[in-house]
Amino acid sequence: MKEVAEAVIEGDEDAVPELTRKALEAGIEPLRIINEGLTPGIEVVGDRFAAGEYFLPDLLLGAKAMEAGIAVLEPLLAGVNREFIGRVIMGTVHGDLHSIGKNIVIMMLKSAGFEVIDLGVDVPTDRFIEKIKELKPDIVGISALLTTTVGKQKEIIETLKEEGLRDSVKVMIGGAPINQTWADQIGADGYAEDATTAVKLARRLIGRTA
Repeated sequence: MKEVAEAVIEGDEDAVPELTRKALEAGIEPLRIINEGLTPGIEVVGDRFAAGEYFLPDLLLGAKAMEAGIAVLEPLLAGVNREFIGRVIMGTVHGDLHSIGKNIVIMMLKSAGFEVIDLGVDVPTDRFIEKIKELKPDIVGISALLTTTVGKQKEIIETLKEEGLRDSVKVMIGGAPINQTWADQIGADGYAEDATTAVKLARRLIGRTA
């Protein structure tokens, strides 16, 4: 498990799946590999990023390495009752095709124990509303990376109010042009400037220790 974690910390996308397979061959349960190998590794990556020791490329490499390990384990987890601490829907707003930041946040949220449904990019407001009604998430994460698309975040929140859904879901927002002032202005429940902060915010929004 230590070797798996170290490979994630180093962002070694080739070594992680290889070590994950070796752990499986040694009889280690898939969930244990996630909980004691992959997750501790990505947590160190997140901590180093927050401390300024790692930068965005390091965070991305760590997330991709962990994803490579998860890809090995996912087929074996079918039918396994995993315990999640909360459900999150994530998407980038309509008119915006940026995905890297969103994808890193998703990986970090998954490693923290959240079930995450990725709606992808260029997601229309009605698609967000439809999936919120269908999946009843605890949190919806709305990403916008362009100054021309940030208004969609406000539109989604206003539509949630019109549909009588606003009180049923927490809204967190993010993206390069976003700040706390904008979050307060549009009535979001929180704003995160990076993936590490997003995990802390998500935990706080569902009543877990930040």
